[in-house]
Amino acid sequence: MDIYTNEHNVSCHLTMPKLHRPTLTLVIYLNIVLSSDNLLVLTVATKETDGFRRFMRSARHFNYTVKVLGNGDTWNGGDYMTAPGGGQKVNLLKAALQNMEEDKVVLFIDSYDVVFASGPKELLKKFQQTNHKVVFSAETLIWPDRHLEDKYPHVREGKRFLGSGGFIGYVPNLKEMVSDWSGKDNDSDQLFFTKIYINPEKRKSINITLDNKCRMFQNLYGSLDEVVLKFEDGRVRARNVLYDTLPVIVHGNGPTKINYLGNYIPKVWTFETGCSGCLEDLRPLSGLKESEYHWWFIGIFIQQPTPFVSVFFERLHKTGIPPKPTQTLHLQPGERNKLYNGQHHEGQVNSFLKDHGTDYLDVKVIGPEENIDRETSRNLGFEMCRQDKDCEYFFSVDIEVVLKNKDTLKILIEQNEPVIAPMITREGRLWTNFWGALSADGYYARSEDYVDIVQRRRVGVWNVPYLTKVYMVKASVLREELSANDLFSFGNMDMDMAFCHNVRNKVSIGKPFEKCFILNSVCQGVFMYVTNMHTFGRLLSTENYQMTHLHNDLWQIFENPMDWEERYIHENYTKIMRDKLIETPCPDVYWFPILSVTGCDHIVEEMENFGQWSGGGNTDTRIQGGYENVPTIDIHMTQINYQKEWHKILLDYVAPITEKMYPGYYTKCTSHLNFVVRYKPDEQPLLTPHHDASTFTINIALNSKDTDYQGGGCRFLRYNCSVEAPRKGWALMHPGRLTHYHEGLRVTAGTRYIAVSFVDP
Repeated sequence: MDIYTNEHNVSCHLTMPKLHRPTLTLVIYLNIVLSSDNLLVLTVATKETDGFRRFMRSARHFNYTVKVLGNGDTWNGGDYMTAPGGGQKVNLLKAALQNMEEDKVVLFIDSYDVVFASGPKELLKKFQQTNHKVVFSAETLIWPDRHLEDKYPHVREGKRFLGSGGFIGYVPNLKEMVSDWSGKDNDSDQLFFTKIYINPEKRKSINITLDNKCRMFQNLYGSLDEVVLKFEDGRVRARNVLYDTLPVIVHGNGPTKINYLGNYIPKVWTFETGCSGCLEDLRPLSGLKESEYHWWFIGIFIQQPTPFVSVFFERLHKTGIPPKPTQTLHLQPGERNKLYNGQHHEGQVNSFLKDHGTDYLDVKVIGPEENIDRETSRNLGFEMCRQDKDCEYFFSVDIEVVLKNKDTLKILIEQNEPVIAPMITREGRLWTNFWGALSADGYYARSEDYVDIVQRRRVGVWNVPYLTKVYMVKASVLREELSANDLFSFGNMDMDMAFCHNVRNKVSIGKPFEKCFILNSVCQGVFMYVTNMHTFGRLLSTENYQMTHLHNDLWQIFENPMDWEERYIHENYTKIMRDKLIETPCPDVYWFPILSVTGCDHIVEEMENFGQWSGGGNTDTRIQGGYENVPTIDIHMTQINYQKEWHKILLDYVAPITEKMYPGYYTKCTSHLNFVVRYKPDEQPLLTPHHDASTFTINIALNSKDTDYQGGGCRFLRYNCSVEAPRKGWALMHPGRLTHYHEGLRVTAGTRYIAVSFVDP
């Protein structure tokens, strides 16, 4: 019996003794399955980047044995943009193979843009099924020399061109393959391996093939539309829909889809477990003493007229920030010589600093008079943090961000990512402060999971290519990976796109950028994340914000209804029905809270600022017919261009109460007369008995009895019933015709203001 062995098979030939019958030869092929112990993963990583750490997490998940080559070395292999490079990888591989055991199988793979989707057992099984000694990943597009296309062997189906970013083979064959390499670190590894493969003799001698249908390797460059996620049994795979295969390794040698896939593969986020990866490498803050709190800079940027600025500052002071001295405020209220020069908000900034400036270690205000543009001011904020050795984080927030979660900063710090943003959305829209993907030309593209993330059907911490408006950056990252003086400029890109481009490509001093795009690139970019694990807030709309009034926020009921309501509607309005807050001081007269104190004050101040009060005579050209039976000293809402906004208030906040208290009556709140009345002892102290020209009337007290005036009130004569102590912000609602003949009681001191609407005349 003669036994012959090789790496794949055992051949057993049995020759029977000579007899008086034909010779029988029995050939038995026994397939030996490779063990995971035979596999060694080699990768080149001169630095431990975010991408490398992601690669290693996926390798540990599947128990791969990984040996890192070149760790701590200087990368001299080029950037794949100015010219093909990567020769340093071949030099490191050749040296590593010299003393390696001959029975080993080596997987040589990039790491910065690679994730494992399955384990060694599946990889080795698929490798053996090829019946070749070396298998390279395959590409749709040829690179770096298109003139070599005709020399590639044709394939019936699948990808035709070699990709050097990933290959697997037996040690003896790999040694033979790299034996002729004598190139420099910045020579092209891709071109070297391509010339071996297109040489028929070498291809046969080494026994090389390509993984044409992506059974082992999935390269994303030129193939983005082929790859989708496949959720199965508590894990996630990448599926190639063109060949219906499940690749073991996903190589993101292209735009940002590798980051999208890496948000899920292999088990970072699943439908069964949610975001298990979000709980790794956290930096818990619970239990820290005040002296142990982290120092950070807060950069606040006001770059256009923005509503609710004073509310922003009030909220900022209540966001759970620990007491001083832990923060430095960096404020940019605007730019001179631009459409907006910043002066509109200077009063609000100064008011905040007067009240709370001493709560911060330091405050730096860049005003419009300094003529510093927005890019420079943001770079200056980063530089202040870099130079302060105690600064650990820089929190950047634009003034149009509404942060409702008081623990926002704590949550972001605990997540322990290099750059991270809280997800905020624009009310009623899918517009947010992040992009889920980039198009081929580097602009916006919607990722497959974008809507699910925005609507919080998928909750986690997501690696994304673009952030804006609000984010936190680690100071250590600013000092090292992002040390360049200008992070907010690049070509013709706008400021935010330039910043994200520079972060993705890790722009530091003396190093313009590394483009994470071309085949087999060694991208060392910094990852950016957005978290929607909590609700954080929303974005204000600033497009139609006008600055022609004293209190311009009053006009924001259409553009920013939620913020308008929080500012101007009474805090107890939503409790009216639940807590039975509607009172009945007189028959069919209902009394309920509607406007906040601020809402009342702003309306009064707006009217006084306008100043064109009527004379209180019967002749009134503002109304149809020009004659008023029961005149008052007033200003109509139409005079300050507030008619549409006031009608919206009636429709949204009065109509529901009307329909509840007057069953069977439904109103669209048609009202041509909406006005603010001023009562003063020496001007118009009272109003004689009268009926209103309305189906029902709304009468809202805009200031407080005893504090702002004495006397006043409303008396319903038929019922001999008076409301003599109107509450500020509360509305009286009563029928206007026939039954509720009434009068305004005398004001004996001070000034009384009421807002009146004659509804459904």
